[in-house]
Amino acid sequence: MKKNEVSTQDFLGIRAFSRNGLMTDGQGELVYFTVKPTNISVLSRASIAQKIHRLMQLLSAQPDIEIVCMDARENFDGNKLYLEERQENEPNRKIRELLDRDSRFLDDIQLQMSTAREFLMVVRLRNETDEQSFANLNRIEKLINEQGFDCTRGMRDDVKRILSRYFGVGLPDRQIDDTDGETVVEKWFIPD
Repeated sequence: MKKNEVSTQDFLGIRAFSRNGLMTDGQGELVYFTVKPTNISVLSRASIAQKIHRLMQLLSAQPDIEIVCMDARENFDGNKLYLEERQENEPNRKIRELLDRDSRFLDDIQLQMSTAREFLMVVRLRNETDEQSFANLNRIEKLINEQGFDCTRGMRDDVKRILSRYFGVGLPDRQIDDTDGETVVEKWFIPD
């Protein structure tokens, strides 16, 4: 790497995977809790108000929780832009119509998947011993679940999946390496 180049890991301030999540440079350890979404479209107004109240109680009891909401599916924007560009530059009317159909099809799929969200709660641990972090994380997980949110602590594979989705890398059906390019290096550069 050249002197003035910075790796993505350094740029983001991520030092390494930790036992509980991600160790950062100067910001502590990030621990992720995945929360299963509730379909509020089938809940009454009173039930929705109760969910909101319980979330407020949770945030009052544990104010350092950070909440993340992200798409749990692929992003269609790149494909949509490609189809629009192709449609503008296509001289054949029939092909333009097909491209328009493809674009509308992507709109329909995206609309159907718009409810596919993933909710995360993130806790930063700072200067805690393993015993302290273990007790603290168990208490937080119990507190979240007691407030009616179905959550589990994210494991290493969950954290890698979250990061890959955040950066727009769609790798849902394969194991994600701990280090970018690790498989390529092992396959091509390490002799048997």
